[in-house]
Amino acid sequence: MIKRSLTPVILNQLFSGKTIILFGARQVGKTTLLKEVVKESSHVIWLNGDNREDAELLNNLNLTRAKQIFPAGSLVIIDEAQRLDNTGLTLKIIHDNCEGVQLMATGSSSFELTDKIKEAMTGRKWSYKLFPISFGEILENTNYPELLRTLETRMVFGSYPDVLNRAGNEKQVLSELASDYLYKDVFALNYLRNSDALEKLVQALAFQVGNQVSFRELSKLVQIDKETVEKYIHLLEEANIIFRLNSYSKNLRTELKRTRKIYFVDNGIRNAVINQFNPIGLRQDVGVLWENLMISERMKYNEYNRLHSNCYFWRTNRQQEVDYLEEYDGRLSAFELKWKSKPNAGFPKSFTNAYPQAKTKIIDKDNFIDFL
Repeated sequence: MIKRSLTPVILNQLFSGKTIILFGARQVGKTTLLKEVVKESSHVIWLNGDNREDAELLNNLNLTRAKQIFPAGSLVIIDEAQRLDNTGLTLKIIHDNCEGVQLMATGSSSFELTDKIKEAMTGRKWSYKLFPISFGEILENTNYPELLRTLETRMVFGSYPDVLNRAGNEKQVLSELASDYLYKDVFALNYLRNSDALEKLVQALAFQVGNQVSFRELSKLVQIDKETVEKYIHLLEEANIIFRLNSYSKNLRTELKRTRKIYFVDNGIRNAVINQFNPIGLRQDVGVLWENLMISERMKYNEYNRLHSNCYFWRTNRQQEVDYLEEYDGRLSAFELKWKSKPNAGFPKSFTNAYPQAKTKIIDKDNFIDFL
C-alpha cells in the first residue's frame, strides 16, 4: 500500500481539539487513509452517512445521546458526512459536548459538505483535501527509475488507487469509475434535471483540455443555456472532477482577460470520458496529456504542502502564451510544459519584457521531478 502524504499530517492533529474534515472525490482513498490513521486505536466508532441506520442515528442526535454514544478517548469517524440532514449541527453537537473525543468526517461532495458545516464548524476544524495518488507519494514508496518506467502509463491511465492496484485492468477500472462513481454526488442534487447534458459537457471539456473554454460555445455545443453550463462546471469543480485556471493579466493591453482553461484532476478520468486509452506513441494529444498531468500534479503538491499559490495561464490576443503561472508571496513564476522541449525553446519576449522579475522554467520529461 502506498503511504499517503496526509497520513502523518492527520496523525499529528489527533486529539488537538479540532475536528478533522477530509474532502476528496469518490474512490481516491479517503476511507483507506483513515483506516491507516486509526489502526493502532482501541476505541474507534465508524459511521457512514450512506448507511440508512447510521444516518438515522446521527440525524436524531441530541446532546444527551451523543455523550452516551461517544465516550472520552473515542476516535469517531463519519464517512460521507454530506449525506446527513444537518451535517453541521451533528458535528457541532459531538465536537462541543463530547470531551476527549476526536471527530473526523469525510465528504466526496465538497459543495454539500462545505455548505452544511461552514457556519456551524467555524474555528472548530482542520480541513484537508485528498487526491488520486501523487507522483510525490509514488516516489516516496518506490524509486525514481520506477516512476520514470510508469510515466507514460500515468499519462494515459492516471493514478486512482484502484488503477494502480489493478495493473492490466486499468480500462475496466476507469470505465466503472466514470460511469458508476464519478457523477454520483452531482446526480444526487434535486435541481440537476439533465444528466445527459452534464455527461456531454464533461466530454466536451475533455476534448478542450489546454485550450481556452468559452461558456457560450459550450452552451451551443451541449444545447443548454450558458448559465446552466456555468452551474454544471461549478458542480464538477466542487465534486473534484475538474479544476480551472484563469488568465493572468496585469501589464499589457493585449493580454486576454476573464478567460479560463479547464483541466481534469486525473488524466485517467479525462481519457475515460472520451474512451481514448491508446498508448503515448499512437496519440495526437500527448502535449495535452503532459500539460494536464503536470498541472494536476503541481496542484497536489501545493495542496499537500499547504502552499496557497494563485495559479494562472497567460495569453495575448496575438496567440502568445505561457502554460502555467504561480503567484506566491508576491513572487511570480512561469512554466512552459513540454513533453519534449526543443533546444531553442523559450518564453515569449512580450512576457519576459512585461514581467522581468518572473522566474521562468521549461518543464519536460527530463526535469519534471523538480517541479513536483
